[in-house]
Amino acid sequence: MIFDCDGTLIDSQNVIYSGLEHAFRQEGIPVPDRRTALSIVGLSLEVAIAELVGEAHLGRVPHMADTYRNFQLGLRAEGVVDPLYPGAREALDALSAREDVLLGVATGKALRGVVHMEESHGLVGRFVTRQTADRAPSKPHPAMIFQAMEETGVEPSRTVMIGDTSFDMEMAKNAGVASIGVTWGYHDEARLRAAGAGQVIGHFDALESTISGLFGWNREAA
Repeated sequence: MIFDCDGTLIDSQNVIYSGLEHAFRQEGIPVPDRRTALSIVGLSLEVAIAELVGEAHLGRVPHMADTYRNFQLGLRAEGVVDPLYPGAREALDALSAREDVLLGVATGKALRGVVHMEESHGLVGRFVTRQTADRAPSKPHPAMIFQAMEETGVEPSRTVMIGDTSFDMEMAKNAGVASIGVTWGYHDEARLRAAGAGQVIGHFDALESTISGLFGWNREAA
């Protein structure tokens, strides 16, 4: 089971938007509205910023990305922690308890962002594979899923991507694996389905039964 992070496991929208505001203002570029800015969450940082600034300011993207990263590091140093979504911990606990399940993440974050999430929420060691923006092309390229399957030895037919954006659903489709879209993040159900989501859920409570339906789990034998 491969999870996205921002918008799927953790609610990071306030911190992300604050960082983008800071990066844009430092460059004197008009700040995009909140909805537009957050619509790119899930892409690798430079790709996301490039989407927002357009061709006229592409040359500023590397510096803006560095400004954003330094802003985020400052917040972490101050003890700011993005909360888990309701039900996330319980879902991870239930899935981790199964001997036939391996958990991973595939995210637009850098590895240090994933480590911070794990350490902040007591999730160290929970994910056996961590695919991040600093070791793979940006979503929706399928490299993150391919690398996760290679590291774990899991076949595509036994792999599912769980995420909140069209980028996650497109990545899953490009990798030839199942996908579950979640509606509590950054893209709505219509966009998730248009991107190829196999299933869409509105709360973590529905996750285990949805996965069970995909893979034919026998709950009593779990």
